[in-house]
Amino acid sequence: MDARTNAYAPYSGFTVGAAVQTKSGAVFTGCNVENASYGATICAERAALAAAVAAGERELVALVVASGAKSPTPPCGICRQCLAELTPSLPIRSYTGGARAEYDLSSLLPDAFGRDQLD
Repeated sequence: MDARTNAYAPYSGFTVGAAVQTKSGAVFTGCNVENASYGATICAERAALAAAVAAGERELVALVVASGAKSPTPPCGICRQCLAELTPSLPIRSYTGGARAEYDLSSLLPDAFGRDQLD
């Protein structure tokens, strides 16, 4: 929830915060950063993932997403693909207001494209 307060969302008004925990116990946060060129927007989940990778962490154990949506939201498709690169069955929790949902990344992105397709 704290990461969400730093979101930059002047176009959509949809603020999101995320935190990814790694096997070492470290937690890395991120928030969405919108751009007038919408395709350049960075989601909170990918911002948190990039922070973890930049710190040398590669083994993820959990992701938490917080938004202001009416109901809990899972990560978008691009975020799912990026997360699956490191942890295909990552547990995900999504919060909004008083509601909560839990997902497993492999159920959100079955048959994900991965390095085994790059033979």
